[in-house]
Amino acid sequence: MRHFFATLLIIFTGFTTTAQKTEYVTQNTIRYYPESSYKNDTYAAERCVLDIYYPKGIKNFSTIIWFHGGGLTEGSRYIPDALKDKGYCIVAIGYRLSPKVKGTTCIEDAAAAIAWIYKNIATYGGDPSLIFVSGHSAGGYLAMMTVLNKTYLSKYSVDADKIAGLIPFSGQCITHFTIRKEKGIPEKQPVVDEFAPLYHVRPDAPPLLLITGDRELEMLGRYEENAYLARMMKIAGHKDTRLLELDGYGHNMEAPAFPLLLKEVKRILDTKK
Repeated sequence: MRHFFATLLIIFTGFTTTAQKTEYVTQNTIRYYPESSYKNDTYAAERCVLDIYYPKGIKNFSTIIWFHGGGLTEGSRYIPDALKDKGYCIVAIGYRLSPKVKGTTCIEDAAAAIAWIYKNIATYGGDPSLIFVSGHSAGGYLAMMTVLNKTYLSKYSVDADKIAGLIPFSGQCITHFTIRKEKGIPEKQPVVDEFAPLYHVRPDAPPLLLITGDRELEMLGRYEENAYLARMMKIAGHKDTRLLELDGYGHNMEAPAFPLLLKEVKRILDTKK
């Protein structure tokens, strides 16, 4: 019996040592537009950049793209601590904000960033077929708009269906309230037009996991918007849409959602083996 436990200890220690050997590198403030786009544009130079956190010396790793929230009017890029040291590359995206630009420009920036990652992640060791797109609130909205509406990525000759998974946190599924405000539409007047993820329901989209806070605690009708999107995706014929509601959590539901994001990434990767 002692030999058995000693063997287990050696095996466990070996795994621990191996895990500890993984070194992560961060490269900051990488521009994702052509250099000409930044000429004489200090705001683009400040906002249209990304940070990459990746496992050094690992080949064909998976990548999670993270868009920050803030209503398309505030916030800054950051790499969530809960996603670090898990074997994945994490990319934090910066984008321009309203009112300095139109809300639709935020979507265009998000698409440009995804396209840059898709075309360049292999140089860091990543597999472009294993890219997951996520974000919280406005970031979730940007994730959905860029992946569900294929025209944004097709501008860069990137097929949105090549994204491995779409996992937004409490994203707005109707037209974003900032875009509605720019058009003089009240915050509580729901609109579904080409700037609504709901407008782009389709059966051939990547796997979709929608995560929201408690329906009674969420911002406005955020749970119901996601529930309707989930229902319409299924009716349209999408085979891999799921909705998770985090009981007891309001709009600021990132902390309990991160483990669900990681679990979903693993689930999808397991299906590819």
